[in-house]
Amino acid sequence: MLKKIGFTGLITLFLWSCGNEKVIQLPEVQHAKITEILDVSPAYIFYNETQPDSVELNRKNLIISTNWLFNVDKRLTLEQAIPKIKFLQDKKRNAKMHKNEAAKNYYTCNDISIKNLGFIDFTDVNYVEEINSENNSILAINSLNNITLKHQDLKLSEVDIDNLIIQLEKNFNKNEENTVLTLHLNKQLKFQDYITVKNRLQNLNFETIVIDNNEYIF
Repeated sequence: MLKKIGFTGLITLFLWSCGNEKVIQLPEVQHAKITEILDVSPAYIFYNETQPDSVELNRKNLIISTNWLFNVDKRLTLEQAIPKIKFLQDKKRNAKMHKNEAAKNYYTCNDISIKNLGFIDFTDVNYVEEINSENNSILAINSLNNITLKHQDLKLSEVDIDNLIIQLEKNFNKNEENTVLTLHLNKQLKFQDYITVKNRLQNLNFETIVIDNNEYIF
């Protein structure tokens, strides 16, 4: 049976089932491309300062055959969150029973433009904890104010996210062939900033830029 669950419902269920109060601050976006997901089950990656790495994972309600919603606290860094995310990705990819090849993975966001949930599909993303120096088209993200773009003769250093989007639209929107950009992500990048970048790239008003499924953490 298909089901649709809002974030309020998920939090209420979690509080009821665990008997204690835990809150996730979802990353905020504007104009998410996906605003409704059916047939879902949730995972929670909490920011918890009482844990040695400040991360706490709850995955008790995950069902292999469903779409998984990753509710990740925006205060976590990639260094903190990615190992938990990879653990869940591997669990789903390596499942032997009840596997549903059509089921996807989504990050849950607070879409402030509609005052409701938005979602970012990352089903095919592979997080690699090293640098791919051989790629000729690299988008290196240190922060929202420190982004470096290298593509053929085009090189930008320490631009902010708004200027990056302007430059991408200026230089790539008339391309006849797709340009594949590889993301290099600073491990200290906050999850909020990572989701901001992902959402802004997905909302480019042309389709000639493709983001490599391999994302490198440095």
